[in-house]
Amino acid sequence: MSEATPVRLPLEWIAAALKRERSRAGLSLSELARRAGVAKSTLSQLEAASGNPSLETVWALAVALGVPFSALVEPPAWQVRVVRAGQGPAVRSEQTGYLASLLSACPPGARRDLYSVWLEPGAVRESEPHIPGSVEHLVVSEGAVKAGPLGETVELGPGDYMSYRADVPHSYEALAAGAKLVLVMQHM
Repeated sequence: MSEATPVRLPLEWIAAALKRERSRAGLSLSELARRAGVAKSTLSQLEAASGNPSLETVWALAVALGVPFSALVEPPAWQVRVVRAGQGPAVRSEQTGYLASLLSACPPGARRDLYSVWLEPGAVRESEPHIPGSVEHLVVSEGAVKAGPLGETVELGPGDYMSYRADVPHSYEALAAGAKLVLVMQHM
């Protein structure tokens, strides 16, 4: 991806968030695993802070719980927080050259998340619909990408901005090596 690949998410963050959100939703381990389409053993490992969760697994769990993705990967809150380039907690896709680094989780009362995303050519990153009312805003900072709802994707270059409904299937594709973008996910 790049010379400064972001660090992996601490599994303790994911484990604590999964337990918290599953309890809040009143779901058993088996029921959440069924709703998310993941193995119960995988979910059990994640709640025990072991395993190696992919972007797709964590996203499926967030959708099944009805919470933004960031609710499962947000770091503990700090008064002042600086995320140096390439140092944010990140999750890599199993399917494509796609790496998302959470820069800022949505604070209580607000419903938006901010990501820095790295893409490499070779495969399209297809995303399942997010929670109802979700909207994505993206700005390309380097390279070229094709993104948007399936059937409505648009080619974008450095400095280009787009927004679209994200509660429908959508995709991202790098059209050049080293493509980078900033993604703001807004949840209504």
